[in-house]
Amino acid sequence: MKHFALKSLTFAVAGLMAAGTALAAEQFIPIPSYRVGPYASGGAKYYGGMIDYINYVNMKEGGVGGVKLTYEECETEYKNDRGVECYERLKKKGEAGASAFNFMSTGITYATMDRAAADKIPLMTIGFGRADAKDGSVFPYVFPLVTSYWSQATAKIQFIGQRLGGMDKLKGKKIVNLYHGSAYGKETLPVLDAMAKKHGFELVNIEVPAPGTEQQSQWLEVRRQKPDFVILRSWGVMTPAAIKAAAKVGYPRDKIVAVWWGGSEEDVVPAGEAAKGYIAGAFAADGKNFPLIQEIEKTVYGAGKGNLSDKTAIGTVNYNRGIVGGIMMVEAIRVAQGKFGKKALNGDEVRWGLENLNLSQDRLKTLGVANMIPAVKTSCANHEGSGYTRFMQWDGKAWKPVSNWIAPDNAVLDPLIKASATKYAQEKNIKPRDCSKEQ
Repeated sequence: MKHFALKSLTFAVAGLMAAGTALAAEQFIPIPSYRVGPYASGGAKYYGGMIDYINYVNMKEGGVGGVKLTYEECETEYKNDRGVECYERLKKKGEAGASAFNFMSTGITYATMDRAAADKIPLMTIGFGRADAKDGSVFPYVFPLVTSYWSQATAKIQFIGQRLGGMDKLKGKKIVNLYHGSAYGKETLPVLDAMAKKHGFELVNIEVPAPGTEQQSQWLEVRRQKPDFVILRSWGVMTPAAIKAAAKVGYPRDKIVAVWWGGSEEDVVPAGEAAKGYIAGAFAADGKNFPLIQEIEKTVYGAGKGNLSDKTAIGTVNYNRGIVGGIMMVEAIRVAQGKFGKKALNGDEVRWGLENLNLSQDRLKTLGVANMIPAVKTSCANHEGSGYTRFMQWDGKAWKPVSNWIAPDNAVLDPLIKASATKYAQEKNIKPRDCSKEQ
C-alpha cells in the first residue's frame, strides 16, 4: 500500500512538472534590428512594428496556442559582420532555439544563408533578398514572402504600360533604369532586359555609385536621354537625392517609378516639395485605417508598452511593413503548431509552417489587415506565395494608391528563376527536393 502511494505520488509530481513545463513553454523570436547607422529611421520603425505585434499577440491571446512569444533584440547596424554575429548569438536562444530570422537586409541574408540551412533555421526575406529563393526545392530555408524584387520589376513595367494606355504602347518607348551601384541595385537587370525584349521598349541603364548622394551627372544624362519613364532602384540617402536632382533638371516626378525601399516617409519628406507626384511600389499599405493598427495603438500603447516612443510612427510605411513581418512569423508558428503541437517549436518546425501558409483575404480580414497585403499561399515549390505589387503616389502629405495589386509576369520570371536556382544548386552541390512528395 505504501509502495502504491509512493508510486502514485511520483506520477502526480511528474504530471505537475509536465503541466508546469507546458504552461511555461515559450517560443523564441530573434530580432536582428538596426536602430543606429544610416538606415536607422526605417529600421527602428520596422522592428518597432514587429515587436508591437508580438506584444499584442501576447496581450490579447497569451501567445500562440498558450505558448508565450519571447524575443531578444540584437543591433546589426545593417552591417554584414554584425548580422552574422547576431545570428550566432541568437540562434540557440529559448527552449527550442530561434523560430526564424528576418534581417531586412539582402547582404546579411546572403552572409547567413549557408549557416541557416545547416542549422535548419528559416530566413524570412519579405520583399528583399534572392528572388530565385521562390523555388523552395532548392532553397528550403529561405522565404521571399509576399513578393520579390524580380516580381516587382515586372509589375513596374506593367504599371508603366497602364499609365501609357496599354502594354502595346510600350513598344518604341524609352525607360531609364537608375540604379544603386551595388549587388542590390544590379539584381533586376536581367528581368528588365527580358521585359524590354518582350515589349519592345528601349532600356537605358544608368548606375549611381553608392551611397548615392551625388547624382548630378546621372540626371544630366537622364535629361539628355529624354526617357518616357525612369525606374528608380534606390536605397537610403539615394532616394531624396534622386528626387531633388530630378526636380533640378526638370524631370517630372510622376514619371518616376521607384522600388518599395524608395517609398516611405523617410524617402520623400527630406525632399520637400520636390517629392510631390513621386511614385513607388508597395507590398504593404500604410495608414492607420486598419483594425489591427488601431487595436495595437489602443491595447499596446494604451498600456504604455509600445516599442516606439514616437506614436506618430504608427501607421507609417515602415511600421506597417514591420507589422506584416510580425504577422508572417506568428502565423507560421500557428500553422506549425497544428502539425507539431502547442509547444515551443524549433526552426525546422517553423519552416514547415512558413511553407504551408494560407493567408487568404478572409484570414487577413480576421487579423484586421484586409487589403494591407495581397493574399499569400506558400508551398514547397512556391516560397513567395503571391508576387503582387501595388503602386502609390506621394501627394505632398501622404501616400495615395494609384493602382490595384498587379500580378507578376510569371511567363518571364519562371524560366529565369528556374535557371538561377538550378545554377545555385549546382554550385552548392544541392540535390533539389521533390516537391510533389512534400505536404
